Amino acid sequence: MGNQLDRITHLNYSELPTGDPSGLEKDELRVGVAYFFSDEEEEVDDRTPSDCGFTKDHSPAEEGPFSVSEVEYSAFCAQECIFSKLRENEDLNVYSAKTLLTTCKPGDLLELVGTAQAPHWAIYEQDDQVIHLHKGEIRKDSLLEISNGRHGRIVNNRYRYRPLPPDLVMQNAVGHLGLSSEEICWTNSESFAAWCRFGKREFKAGGEAHSAEQQYFLKVHLSGSGVHTLVFRSLEDMIRERRRVDASGILKELSLVNGGKE
Repeated sequence: MGNQLDRITHLNYSELPTGDPSGLEKDELRVGVAYFFSDEEEEVDDRTPSDCGFTKDHSPAEEGPFSVSEVEYSAFCAQECIFSKLRENEDLNVYSAKTLLTTCKPGDLLELVGTAQAPHWAIYEQDDQVIHLHKGEIRKDSLLEISNGRHGRIVNNRYRYRPLPPDLVMQNAVGHLGLSSEEICWTNSESFAAWCRFGKREFKAGGEAHSAEQQYFLKVHLSGSGVHTLVFRSLEDMIRERRRVDASGILKELSLVNGGKE
């Protein structure tokens, strides 16, 4: 992990471009790329509610809302905000799967969260059914079953790209049901679900070329120790590293290596 930390932290920037969220970016032809991240395992598991960061007082049967301790992020490309997960700007409370079912609409982007694991993303279809990437397969499952004690939220506005109409979101998701292993061009549930909703090829593995002009800046907001900024050469790389941080708890070590505030 030390070598990987070196490769990450030497890319840190002291300042981050700022800008307002924008709509859909130009859909230009991209070629494949490779980077230093390894493929992550998909993260729906058999943990108990307490393993997922919820105490006995926060059982799956309760509706919520609940507050979960999470790392907060914002991300920018070409001086425009493309991703925001900041408690000061949005409601990060989570709810039971049963409660989510009362508010979800077809095409909604869902996020299930737990402690020390990457969030699991899915596209809501209808009647408790979601479409998601799990263990190398695009499949349809019951939200109540896959939540397995974890709470979640609707994250339609987490990415600041212009969304597709709900019928096209569902067309993207349903059209890939049953694909597995080498047929799949997404490395995690978030990238697949976000691609369904926004239709941007940058969410696919190798979806964009390396370019000195095309850089992604990820701001990691650390409570009590300032903000750390990392730079990446593709959206895929940024997503995979952010999810790895959520799953591995590397942030404490990273804050010690990088040190200081911006």
